[in-house]
Amino acid sequence: MDSEPRRRRLPELTSLRFFAAMGVVIYHLQAMGITAGPRAYQRLAGIGYAGVSFFFVLSGFILVYTYAGRSLTPRVFWRARFARIYPAYAFSLLLAAPGFFKGLHTVPLFSWAANHLALACFLVSAGLQAWHPLAALSWNPVAWSLSVEAFFYLLFPALLLLIARRPAKQLALVVMACWAVSVGTGLSYVWLKPDGISAAAAEQVDMLFWISVLKFNPLVRLPEFLAGMAGGLLLVNGNRNSIRPVFLIVPGLAAIGAVIWLQGTVFPYPVIHNGLLAPAFLAIIYGFALQPAWGAALRQRILVLSGDASYSLYLLHSTLIVMFFFVWRGFHMAFPLAMVVYFAGTFVLALVVYKFLEGPARRWLNPKKIEASRNTFRAAAPA
Repeated sequence: MDSEPRRRRLPELTSLRFFAAMGVVIYHLQAMGITAGPRAYQRLAGIGYAGVSFFFVLSGFILVYTYAGRSLTPRVFWRARFARIYPAYAFSLLLAAPGFFKGLHTVPLFSWAANHLALACFLVSAGLQAWHPLAALSWNPVAWSLSVEAFFYLLFPALLLLIARRPAKQLALVVMACWAVSVGTGLSYVWLKPDGISAAAAEQVDMLFWISVLKFNPLVRLPEFLAGMAGGLLLVNGNRNSIRPVFLIVPGLAAIGAVIWLQGTVFPYPVIHNGLLAPAFLAIIYGFALQPAWGAALRQRILVLSGDASYSLYLLHSTLIVMFFFVWRGFHMAFPLAMVVYFAGTFVLALVVYKFLEGPARRWLNPKKIEASRNTFRAAAPA
């Protein structure tokens, strides 16, 4: 390993994971009727689901940053990914189990699982639920994205070999082609209406076949991961001083702001959900990976720790002991008190799981001798 490239850690990107996870959290808080804040908050929360797209892009970017130019044995890589992902994933299923089995015949989200319980349990336990559109939201609904990530991990060693030596112009074309495919699939749904509903109505339903294919199928979401990989290679192979971070980060943030403001009118839900913001996310990720001095706030320990715990935060925030508790017990408070109380409880739980389950389980399942270099940033999971 000594002859292999040693890359600096990127704590800024760890911190960004926390903000993306919070986007998903506040989206679900609003969707479940737990919070209903001022109009600006509602608009921000309204596209919080796009945080998952951010994770897909970030995952491809960081895996490339961690492994490009290094010895990569697929078996070792897959073992490391399993050790990183599955312990907290399994724990989230344990916590979600009471709510899932209690709600089988009362929660519409679980209607398919109620009629195919054995299959649903197998698919979710094996991380395969995203391949069946109507099973994707079974048990712990947010875990569908881990099913998608598992597919990305399966393909990553081969994909890296395929694009690792591409010149910068081809990598830029890969990014744009991936974006075009993602936007094209969303627009196809808007235009064709395969479920017989409008794009606006698609946000209000979860159990229709084609909108579920669009949102959850790993093949449909693969372009976002590929765009992140191409962006990571542009960083690894390029001149870090060839572009100023501000010229990436500011336009990226501006694009996000425009989509927040114009959601539902210019930009329909299916298109936003599936990669519309992938280039903006990649620009922000790339910009902060260049580590501008004015980005020092993202290197603060509390934010980095929050980013480390964001994977557990993402997995646990919709389980019985957090979100479903508020809904089923009729526990409602005014904004912003509801958000503060909800987040504080969930975040503390996520920190505990990160410190006492994620880390120890990863070290036990994946001993140091086969871990990636500890001098690199840990490859991103969808947090």
